[in-house]
Amino acid sequence: MPIRIFRTSFFFALTITILWNALFLFVFFYLRNAVMPAGGKHDFPQFHVMPLIFGLISHFVQSFILYITNFKLLTMDFKPKMRILLQIVFTFAIAFLLSYLFSNIQDYFRDFDFSQDPRPRNFGSMMRDFFIALIVLLTSMLYYLSKKQQQTALENRTLMAENMRTRYEALKNQVDPHFLFNSLNTLNALIKIDADKAQQYVQQLSYVFRYTLQNKEVISLEEELKFTQAYCHLMQIRYGDCLRFEYQIDPRFHNYTIISLSLQTLVENAIKHNVVTAKQPLTISFATTEKGTVSVSNPIQLKKESESGEGIGLANLSERYRLMWQQGILVTRNDGVFRVEIVLLNG
Repeated sequence: MPIRIFRTSFFFALTITILWNALFLFVFFYLRNAVMPAGGKHDFPQFHVMPLIFGLISHFVQSFILYITNFKLLTMDFKPKMRILLQIVFTFAIAFLLSYLFSNIQDYFRDFDFSQDPRPRNFGSMMRDFFIALIVLLTSMLYYLSKKQQQTALENRTLMAENMRTRYEALKNQVDPHFLFNSLNTLNALIKIDADKAQQYVQQLSYVFRYTLQNKEVISLEEELKFTQAYCHLMQIRYGDCLRFEYQIDPRFHNYTIISLSLQTLVENAIKHNVVTAKQPLTISFATTEKGTVSVSNPIQLKKESESGEGIGLANLSERYRLMWQQGILVTRNDGVFRVEIVLLNG
């Protein structure tokens, strides 16, 4: 028998025994005082310690055996209606046998101990044992249903978490090849234009990819900024003075956490969908706010082919935050400025 069933049965049996006998003592003394005549004598039965001790033991043993029986039946693979029927039959059958057994034991010891209550156990005692059996039956079923509901809820949460994890990994696997493809295109263009810049680009790119291979889902804002600055350096090698970056980051937010590749994705999205030329240089700004967020903003100067939307990078980033932290990212377009705001977690 599993130790869990044994332990649970012991706890429930002990609890019901204590509560039942405490109720009995309360009613006994209350009624005895209530029927006390003016002269101080009454015919109410005297209180004896031995019957109380015997009652405690018998009630505990009965309840313990009944709980074990019920919990064992509840773990068996029966149809619900058959299980309930078996519980009712076994519970009251065992209750009857145990009640009869303890009644005979008490009658046997009554002949040797005059402190025992001389009145034999009667039909009322049998009904009391059946009432206890009914309590055992109901509480064991309620406990089983409660545990079953908790287990089902836990399994549902586990399945949801696994599903979210799978979807997150799928989104992340979309982002990484996307980043690699864009980087290789940039490198190919630089090789034709400037071999020295291409070499610097390769060095910075190797650092960036070493970082991405760490496979961290959540990192500190400070780590994400260092990585993003390395990526921004790659972009400046390609675009020169046409691309600028501004930072207004409060150091007290450095230890706050952020989903990895968040800021880099926003930089990549801004460069991809906006004009970056000497006549129209693009400035990308990073800033933290007092409410514990970090934002990436840039002036709206969209390329013609980008007017339909922001692309896969921003959509995937929003989905990753929804899956990981159950909240999205805030995207605004005000006064010709495109701004994306991301919540930071403290610790």
